[in-house]
Amino acid sequence: MPTSDGGGITASGVRSQRWTDAFASKSAERFGTAFADDVVLEGTTLSRPVEGREQVMRVMGTASGIYESLLFTHEATSGPRTYLEWEATALGGLHLRGVTILIRDRSGQVVRAAIHHRPLGAALRFSTELRKRLTGAVDPGYFYEGDGGTTGRG
Repeated sequence: MPTSDGGGITASGVRSQRWTDAFASKSAERFGTAFADDVVLEGTTLSRPVEGREQVMRVMGTASGIYESLLFTHEATSGPRTYLEWEATALGGLHLRGVTILIRDRSGQVVRAAIHHRPLGAALRFSTELRKRLTGAVDPGYFYEGDGGTTGRG
């Protein structure tokens, strides 16, 4: 699929934006420029929502570094919501697909992001890797712990 702007990670027809640019740079700080102070991150790799710019920046900066390749393939916008479909590889060639839903406030800042990975096994491996990489920086209860299940309290 041909790519356009956005650091080579957006397909033709997908706009380069602060969100996609942050993934291209794999920078927590770049994600921070897209977020409102009270941003909420939800996802299939999380046992409960992560809240606040600093915490969400840490998670997203780390998560973006796990991807070996990432391509945003389709985009749709309806009012304050943007839907981005994507394909990725991570963790030694593990294939993932998903959709991200971004909700923006009137100033264009992301106030809520929901990231849905599939298939389930890949999502669980991704969550386990996030837990490992964020040890000491983010409560491990946000992530899948491996064979033992989740430690989050939903």
